Amino acid sequence: MPSARTHDLSTPVQYVKGIGPRLAEMLATKEIRTVDDLLHYLPFRYEDRLNPRGIAELRPGEMATVIAEVRNSGLFRTRRMPIFQMIAGQGRARLKCLWFHGAYLQGRFQPGQLVALYGKVEEDRGELQIVQPQFEILSDPSTQGEGSSSASPEDQLASSLEVGRIVPIYESAGQGRLTARWFRRIIRSALENLTADLPENIPAAVRARLGLISTGEALWKVHWPDPEESFAALQAARTPAHVRLIFEELFFLELGLEFKRRQMRAQTGIAFQLDDRARGVIKKILPFHPTKAQKKVLGEIAADMEKPYPMRRLLQGDVGSGKTIVAFEAAIIAIENGYQVALMAPTEILAQQHFFSARRILENAGYRIVLLTGSLEQERKRETRRHIAQGNAQLIIGTHALLEEKVEFESLGLVIVDEQHRFGVMQRLKLMKKSDSTEPGKRTAAIAEPDVLVMTATPIPRTLALTLYGDLDLSVLDELPPGRTPIVTKRVSDERSAEVWEFVRKQIASGHQAYVVYPVIEENEETEIKAALKMYRELSTHIFPELKVGLLHGKLDNDLKEHVMRLFQQGEMQILVATTVIEVGVDVPNATVMVIEHAERFGLSQLHQLRGRIGRGAAKSYCILMTGGKITEEGERRLDAMTRHTDGFRIAELDLELRGPGEFFGTRQAGLPGFTVANIIRDRDILEIAKREAAAVMAGPNSEISREEIDRAVRQMRARWQNTYGLVEVG
Repeated sequence: MPSARTHDLSTPVQYVKGIGPRLAEMLATKEIRTVDDLLHYLPFRYEDRLNPRGIAELRPGEMATVIAEVRNSGLFRTRRMPIFQMIAGQGRARLKCLWFHGAYLQGRFQPGQLVALYGKVEEDRGELQIVQPQFEILSDPSTQGEGSSSASPEDQLASSLEVGRIVPIYESAGQGRLTARWFRRIIRSALENLTADLPENIPAAVRARLGLISTGEALWKVHWPDPEESFAALQAARTPAHVRLIFEELFFLELGLEFKRRQMRAQTGIAFQLDDRARGVIKKILPFHPTKAQKKVLGEIAADMEKPYPMRRLLQGDVGSGKTIVAFEAAIIAIENGYQVALMAPTEILAQQHFFSARRILENAGYRIVLLTGSLEQERKRETRRHIAQGNAQLIIGTHALLEEKVEFESLGLVIVDEQHRFGVMQRLKLMKKSDSTEPGKRTAAIAEPDVLVMTATPIPRTLALTLYGDLDLSVLDELPPGRTPIVTKRVSDERSAEVWEFVRKQIASGHQAYVVYPVIEENEETEIKAALKMYRELSTHIFPELKVGLLHGKLDNDLKEHVMRLFQQGEMQILVATTVIEVGVDVPNATVMVIEHAERFGLSQLHQLRGRIGRGAAKSYCILMTGGKITEEGERRLDAMTRHTDGFRIAELDLELRGPGEFFGTRQAGLPGFTVANIIRDRDILEIAKREAAAVMAGPNSEISREEIDRAVRQMRARWQNTYGLVEVG
């Protein structure tokens, strides 16, 4: 029964019995500051200690929880590492436990202790063992005489939080001082002292339609499941308690995104006109007949640009799908209406590529195009900024340099952001805010937001895009331009490098060109990776002395990069040795071969991006993944995916499953919210439902949902997401 000292979800965690100020500081490092935070610190797995396994019942290959008595333990050293061994027993049955580099365990185990062990059972020379088991010490014979209790050992065991039930397992905190056992005790105490009347912020009609249990019941059962709860559902986070908490987190996120979209549509935008002149210029610049996908996407963009509120659209497409030409078509609409266009790229090499492409495609239409990057000479920067401020430059292409305070636009109407996941949400906002007029040349006019077109060549599964770019409407280029041929991808060991170089030689003899890609620039003996510099010398001097071999990497100065790229694009160089600077931006239709050395060291999406540099012409293209040394299990899965799949969206799905969204995007700066309960990959089905329900709630009061319920939900949304995701503030 709860004690008289109750607290609510907003109570600071230090007031929970057993915590106090010092431990509260440790919890704060895990973002646990209130009772609500503590109760949303969920178990990362569960152990079935309701019916723990007997050692005699164990079978090699299975995951098992075993509760046994410590018999003996000790550290022994091998030539490679110290190994700690502990023998646990039940009657005559025994189980060996091993921990590599286990010196830190000396003194932890004492004969007679009761321990819970969890791990994969193996067989070694007829003896059962678990390597690196997770463990908890449940009782210690050295302390059994302390205190007084009339309860029998069996009664104490039955009432314990550790055995005789499904037990939650938490990640430790406070440098390991706050253990899983500590969290069990503290969370149990917090639940027992929690006020009974917890507020329900999800409208009643939504809860009823989806069959969601109450907040209080969900919090209890996610930490302390009923004995009859499905263990498989617990491990998959699909119990009614999990579903309620996951839905709640995603619902308020989607509510915030829907709120943001509605705010944006209430803002003053620029209603562009798509007239005959703009249509004529668009038709004139197209280098090929557009695909159905390009026509559809341009139609969506043009329709958005004609509306009186700002466009916010994500243009997503696989490598080579023709995003850039669509972006240029959108730029023409803005320029023909008298506005300036800013195109921001994450790297100088990509900004330069866009600049060269724009000049080739758009300068014939009479547009003034300028490039602004950090490495430009100061005098040239000042001159470029002057042209931008005076409105002489119509298309401004650049890097983060466009965000500098000194850069002022005369009439910015359209912002194009390439490779959006490499920029933060606030950076996109900063560039948007550089517009300050509704009519060209009228600096004193009412403030209008420019239209924003975000591009990415990283295929993102739709449900993840709905979250990461939830304030944007989505357009997808899912069709390659005509004339593209599928790329053949093969995997070979570097022991067969002579065969690979002979194949490259034959392709070049047929009039084609090749890339050879390396993961690093300089030799690193520890990782034994062949360096691009070293192999450039090897290839140009010994393997292909009769051919022109070039080198491209990130440490070259920009003029030299531009010179090398131009030579390769013009066919004056047959082989380009490069690091991943060619991942985006370099377009050479005559290149039909890519050899990727140490392919096992690249991420899956990065391999796919690199592969997208070839297959851009009519000739058959080949991507050769060369591997060396031992390959991890995850590396094997990446290489297997590359040889089996060419569809970027399928590749992205697999990459997300392998790495998770945090590593997939590289940084929290990408705008991905920090979930406490939901997992954006695992919970895609719930995300779709949350998005639908949030849109229904924001549509306004009706017979099911009252204004009071909507206001309460919006207040909760603000409290949850405003500080962590920039919701409500951005847009």
